Amino acid sequence: MTITLITGANKGIGYETARQLVAQGHVVYLGARSVERGTAAARSIGARFVQLDVTDDASVAAAVATIKDAEGRLDVLVNNAGVLETELTGTAALRAFDTNAVGVVRVTEAALPLLRRSRGPRVLTISSSAGSFWAVTTPGRPEHGLSLPLYSASKAAATMLTVQYAKAHPDIRFTALEPGTTATDLTAGLGIGRSAEDSARAVVAALDGDGPSGTLRDESGALPW
Repeated sequence: MTITLITGANKGIGYETARQLVAQGHVVYLGARSVERGTAAARSIGARFVQLDVTDDASVAAAVATIKDAEGRLDVLVNNAGVLETELTGTAALRAFDTNAVGVVRVTEAALPLLRRSRGPRVLTISSSAGSFWAVTTPGRPEHGLSLPLYSASKAAATMLTVQYAKAHPDIRFTALEPGTTATDLTAGLGIGRSAEDSARAVVAALDGDGPSGTLRDESGALPW
C-alpha cells in the first residue's frame, strides 16, 4: 500500500490528485492550511487530513511527525501547494518564493527521512513551463506572451530544486511537472485552462511512469528549460 502526502490539496489539482490516488488504493494524506476545509475535503474522498502550511516550519514538522507515527514511512510526496502573485512588489515576491520554492525545501527536507524508509520513494513537484527559459523565449509558445514574473521565476526555482535534489539523492526519484494549464482559483482571473480533474490525471500518470529523475516534464515527456 502506497503512502502519499500531497500539499495544498483541499482544492484544485491537489484535491483531484488525492481523489484519484485514493481510488487507486493509495493511503493519501491531504495537506491543507485550513483545518476546516482540509478535514471536509479529506472526508469527501476517503483521504486522511493533516494540517500543513508549507510556509511554516513547525506546521511542516508536525505534519511529517503525524505520518511517521501513523505509517512509519512515506512513499510519495507531491509538492503541490502554490500561489500566483500578479503584483510585482517585494512583499509579493516574498510570498511567491516562500510558497512556490522555499515551501518545496521545507517539506522535502522534513520528509526525506521517511522517504528513505520506502522501497521506491518519489517526489513530484508541481512546477510550470512558465518557468522554462526555452518556453518563454520561443515565439508561438503560449508562455511567450505570458507576463507573470514572480510566478515564472519561483517556478523556475522549483524546477532547479528538483534537479539539485535528484543529484543529491540518487536513491529517490524527483520530477518537476508541468500539469497543463488548469482552471483553478489561481487562474480564475485569467479565464483559461482545462479541468483540475484532467490535469490531475497527468500528475497520477507521472507518478506511475519511470522517466529519469531530475527533469521537467509534461504529458508528452521531458521539456527543455
